[in-house]
Amino acid sequence: MKKNRNRTEILLIGGSAGSIGVLLNMLPHLDKTLSFPVVIVLHRKAGNENTLNTLLEAYSSLPVIEAYDKLAMYPGCVYLAPADYHLLFEDKEQIIIDLSEKINYSRPSIDVTFRSAAHIFRENTTALLLSGANNDGVEGMLSVARYGGIVLLQDPDTAEVSYMPRQALLNVKADEILKPGNMARFFNQLNTKNGDEQQQNNTRI
Repeated sequence: MKKNRNRTEILLIGGSAGSIGVLLNMLPHLDKTLSFPVVIVLHRKAGNENTLNTLLEAYSSLPVIEAYDKLAMYPGCVYLAPADYHLLFEDKEQIIIDLSEKINYSRPSIDVTFRSAAHIFRENTTALLLSGANNDGVEGMLSVARYGGIVLLQDPDTAEVSYMPRQALLNVKADEILKPGNMARFFNQLNTKNGDEQQQNNTRI
């Protein structure tokens, strides 16, 4: 990966149709000591607010928290955008949600969250776009790229619905294209705690 200057402070994951299976494959394998929070934005229907949160938590190695307004974020936790609300960031430590108009027919919108994170976390943003059926996420990924963050896409050939990652691939230069089985390992390598330990080991040698 070429962006060595990136010290990931937040990991964003956006997806729609076909994404849940990818998440259930990846979440169990994340390091329990991740040095950054994980924020997941999935297109969701209002009315089943707790079902998805419960499902992800059952598989995740990390705590999964349904986001709410003014919620504080901590490393090593997964935050799920609530149904029918956009998720944004007040600063590097606090989530805010709102009910502004839908973007790309979606609320929560991946674009809204990714743009907000890019503005706050700048080059220390890492974002992954998964399977889905519309253009949501493309503009958000462009924002992450403009600020120098890491842009990741699910390999469209592995996506249940490939339209979303293919559209992003046409419009954004991805730093990596990942297959579902490689995602957790890639994210764990971004963990600065692992990097600090490796650096200490190298110093001892």
